[in-house]
Amino acid sequence: MTQTLLQTDGLTVRFGGHVAVDAVSCSFHAGELTAIVGPNGAGKTTYFNLISGQIPASAGRVTLMGEDISRLGVADRCRRGLGRAFQLTNLFPSLSVLENIRLVIQSRQHKGFGLFSMADSHTELTVAAMAILERVRLDHQKDLLVSELSHGDQRKLEVALMIGLDPMVYMFDEPTAGMSVDEAPVILDLIAEIKADRERTVLLVEHKMDVIRTLADRIIVLHNGALAADGEPETVMASDVVQEAYMGKELDHV
Repeated sequence: MTQTLLQTDGLTVRFGGHVAVDAVSCSFHAGELTAIVGPNGAGKTTYFNLISGQIPASAGRVTLMGEDISRLGVADRCRRGLGRAFQLTNLFPSLSVLENIRLVIQSRQHKGFGLFSMADSHTELTVAAMAILERVRLDHQKDLLVSELSHGDQRKLEVALMIGLDPMVYMFDEPTAGMSVDEAPVILDLIAEIKADRERTVLLVEHKMDVIRTLADRIIVLHNGALAADGEPETVMASDVVQEAYMGKELDHV
C-alpha cells in the first residue's frame, strides 16, 4: 500500500465572510506527483499557504507523515519535511549563490547558522552545495550575488534551496512562471527527477497544461475553494464539466 505522506482533513480558511478554501480533504502519497489546477481565484495558492503554514486555518487539520502539524509555524513544518517553493523568490539577495545553498545545508545538518562558522573547515558543505548547483546548472554563477541573477536563475536557485532542505514533500507553485522557453526545461527536469524518488511526494500548482500532462500522476481541481475533481489526468481532463467550468478555453489549445 502506498504511504500517505501528507493529508488535509476539512481544511478551511475564511477571510471575513469569504470562504477561500472550503473543507478540502485530500491525501498525497509517496511516489506521486499531484497537479492542483483551477481558474484564477479558485483557492490553489491559498490551499498551498494553509499546508505550508503561511496562513492559519479557520478549521480542519494538516497531517505530515502521521503527525498533526496544524498548529506549527512555517519553520517547524519545514524541519519536519515540508518544502515549499514560492511564485516569488524567497532568497538572500546580498549573499552569493553558493552561500545561499550552504546556509540551507548547514541548517539542515544542525551545524549552526552563522556565516563565520562556514569557513574552510566546512569543506563538505561546499561540496554538497556545489553538487546541487550543478544539478540546477548554476555552478558557474556560484560567486554571483543573488541580486545579480536573472529572474529565471533565481527560480532555479529557489528550487536548489528546496533540494538542499531534502524534504519529504515538495510543493511547487507555478515553478516556471516568468521563465524563458530555454530556462523552463531545467526546472521541469528537476521536478521529474524528484518525482522519480518513490519515497517523496510532489504537489504542483500549474496553469500550463502541457507541463501537467508531462508530469502529473494525478490532478485535483479546486473551484471556489472547494474540491471539484480528483483523479487520473486523462479522466479529469476529459471531463466536460471540468474543461468548461474550471479550465476555461485553455485545454482547447492542448
